[in-house]
Amino acid sequence: MGKKLRFNPKRRRRGKTRSVPPARFKPRPPGWRDAFVSLRPWLLLIGFVTMAYIFTLPGAFSAPGWLSSEPQVIEGRFTRCGRGRGYYCVVDGDTFKLGDTSVRVVGIDTAEREAECAAEAVQAEASTKALQGWLNRGPFRMTHRLDEPIDRYGRSLRTVYRLRPDGSEDRLADFMRAEGGARGYWGGGRGGWC
Repeated sequence: MGKKLRFNPKRRRRGKTRSVPPARFKPRPPGWRDAFVSLRPWLLLIGFVTMAYIFTLPGAFSAPGWLSSEPQVIEGRFTRCGRGRGYYCVVDGDTFKLGDTSVRVVGIDTAEREAECAAEAVQAEASTKALQGWLNRGPFRMTHRLDEPIDRYGRSLRTVYRLRPDGSEDRLADFMRAEGGARGYWGGGRGGWC
């Protein structure tokens, strides 16, 4: 019989040795998950800043649904506030009363009845009429933030809307901006009307 060859790992082959290059992998292109992970701190920061802004300026924005109260349905005839007023009355273009409770509509600003000029007085009267007309169209709903904010004048801040037959919302603030001469109110200083 012939001689058996044994494998010896220490033994080298004679001749040329062939080196194998290290494996190279192409880096994978970043996907949507990588982008989300890298943006997550910024998204959280934006969320916190937005919530802080909503809470510090409650008269500027409606609260998100999960921070809102159950809707309160109001049904009644609104008169002008003053001598001989009813339980429901309108103060000006962005404020009305339910008995002794003053309600300020969130998201709008209108001219004041104590006008500084004739143009403001005309605008205040038009806005007050528009608000009274909208409120007297029929039952409507009011919601508020869960912490029930009030403004510096002691008025309750409310989001006011009516449900249409198709289920959509007819928001008072949108109506007043479109047809009642109101401006959007996003907090801070208010411009003049003269």
